[in-house]
Amino acid sequence: MTDANSLSVDIEMRKGDFLLRANFSAASGLTAFFGRSGAGKTMLASAIAGLVKPSFGQIRLGERTLYNSDSSVMVPPEKRRIGYVFQDARLFPHLSVHKNLNYGRRFIPRGIQLPDFEEIVDLLDLMGVLHRHTRNLSGGEKQRVALGRAILSAPELLVMDEPLAALDAGYKGEILHFIERLRDDIGIPIIYVSHALEEVVRLADNMVILDKGSTVASGSVENIMSRLDLRPLTGRHEAGAVMGVVVCGQDKTFGLTELSFKGGRLLVPGLDLPLGTSLRMRIRARDVSLSLSKPSDTSILNVLPATIKEIAPNSGSQTEVLLDIGVPLIARVTRRSLEVMALHPGKTVFALIKAAAVDRHTLGLVGAGQPHN
Repeated sequence: MTDANSLSVDIEMRKGDFLLRANFSAASGLTAFFGRSGAGKTMLASAIAGLVKPSFGQIRLGERTLYNSDSSVMVPPEKRRIGYVFQDARLFPHLSVHKNLNYGRRFIPRGIQLPDFEEIVDLLDLMGVLHRHTRNLSGGEKQRVALGRAILSAPELLVMDEPLAALDAGYKGEILHFIERLRDDIGIPIIYVSHALEEVVRLADNMVILDKGSTVASGSVENIMSRLDLRPLTGRHEAGAVMGVVVCGQDKTFGLTELSFKGGRLLVPGLDLPLGTSLRMRIRARDVSLSLSKPSDTSILNVLPATIKEIAPNSGSQTEVLLDIGVPLIARVTRRSLEVMALHPGKTVFALIKAAAVDRHTLGLVGAGQPHN
């Protein structure tokens, strides 16, 4: 996506006693709205799509003004060219999959190039269900049809509001795969609303953190996840840094894959991916240990020199330590270890990361054009 399709939001709106203040911009790839339930994520997404009207401010998509209170601009939803995918697919049960997919095409303005129907059907693996009625589809199939219908309406922005919330674990994995494909192949910006950090880390290029109706932080996933001050909002139990890595080697003898990153290399359980594949990886703070010297006899395969950059204020028996290993890394240690090891910013240590700590829940594919290494 180029700047011509960037989204800029600066609005304030009220619903009952709840006040939403949002000020951010999103330029490329998939941007996640993340926060606890009730933080204002869906309200913000609905305002962008034109489903609700802000009190004042402005919303711009590329060169187009979608809302401006000063000039009394309020473009109706059907003219915003925004595709919206809800938690529940909201398909027309009396129509076939084929007719559901084509429904939004009647609203595409003249002169706009129509998305290729067969290309989108193939991308979402829907060819085998085109003539079925949607009431006979599985949950995962319904969401794929909803995604296809939104894309085939030729949107300039795609909004997904908790699209996995109503699905069980098996269908969630299926849809995550297709959302990755859409992110990488269709070339339009995506807003993805979620309170599930696992989904955000796997899919998002950028994050907007909402808390109690305010946008408190925005930026790349890597930068947001390395900020210790955001731990209460990103979830302390699941705290961890996110880094871009590239598959650079395969150890067939021991079933391991070697990943390179800016600063070094890591060994993880074998990944069936070709050399050169870019990935985004989350390493949980609880899976990182520290040592003052390089251990010689250990089962831990990843031992990396590190410099302490920041130590979070003590809270309880444990705290987080932000490290620099070429990229940010976070370790969780006890307050006792903090004192006994005399840890402080600027000190050199060794970070120990178990290879087994990396699993499919910590990895996401990075699309073409989204370099992270």
